[in-house]
Amino acid sequence: MHSLRRIRSFVAVFEEGSFTAAAEREGATQSGVSQHVKQLEDDLGTVLFGRDGRTVTPTAAGRRYYDECVAVLRRLDAASRDMRAAGSFSDPVRVGLMPTFTRALLAPTLTRFIATAPTAEIKVTEAYSAVLTDLVLKGDLDFAVVPGSQPVVGLTSSLLLRDREMLVAAKGRTGAHLAPAKLSEMGPLKFVLPGLQNARRRNLETYFAVNGVEVERRLELDAMMGTLRFVAATDWIAVLPSVMMFDELGGERYDIRPLAQPPLFADFVLIEPARRAMTPAAKLFAELLAEQSRAAADFRRERIGPDPDAG
Repeated sequence: MHSLRRIRSFVAVFEEGSFTAAAEREGATQSGVSQHVKQLEDDLGTVLFGRDGRTVTPTAAGRRYYDECVAVLRRLDAASRDMRAAGSFSDPVRVGLMPTFTRALLAPTLTRFIATAPTAEIKVTEAYSAVLTDLVLKGDLDFAVVPGSQPVVGLTSSLLLRDREMLVAAKGRTGAHLAPAKLSEMGPLKFVLPGLQNARRRNLETYFAVNGVEVERRLELDAMMGTLRFVAATDWIAVLPSVMMFDELGGERYDIRPLAQPPLFADFVLIEPARRAMTPAAKLFAELLAEQSRAAADFRRERIGPDPDAG
């Protein structure tokens, strides 16, 4: 039977892509990590990594073995947590959220969480997706919510919310609050957009190009509240997920209109470390956040109608 130390060494090399980085993560020597992996390969009778100088690439067998290993580590971690906590909420909760979620969904989720687990410690970090992903990978967060993107080695993801993208403009700027908006018929338009490192920016630029949206000017602004204040005071517009505008759908300050012909959707996923299980407290918070997300989606559909086919 393979020792857990060997398995953890193998998982670290797989996720870090380097024996040196894996040794640093595990608090071990590089030679020790290399030996553990070599012992596993000898026991299994197969090569787990291809080695070309400093480059380490998992083989097909290595990728299959990694999936099995992280499943084992996750089950062991869950069992250990259950034995220690016995269902309590003693472990602190560390959550990462984007401004999209902190603006509308954090307060009701926190209120319900504190009512259920009044003694639990909780820390919420607000940042954009790249920062949150790094923090989850480092183990500094129990989980985070980010836009859906390509899978990241070392993380598992699950869909939290499929949201609809909305045109957001100053009140009276485009008219017909909550009416569908066909951007190709409204140009040229001045857009406030997230930075290029933001997954939503790539989706928006593709949407503009494919659907003939005429862009007069672009302004990059990775500050959600700043974006809303600027849009409210100017003739610039933004495209934002409806959950961000949950409290503004009454139309007092903004014209908010779902993109149509075609519609555009934004997927938000919950990411967590592949090899660790959530604590009971973190799991509770994630469940409550998912419930609030579903409620927000239901409210959107009540106000603007059912979601059209994305295809």
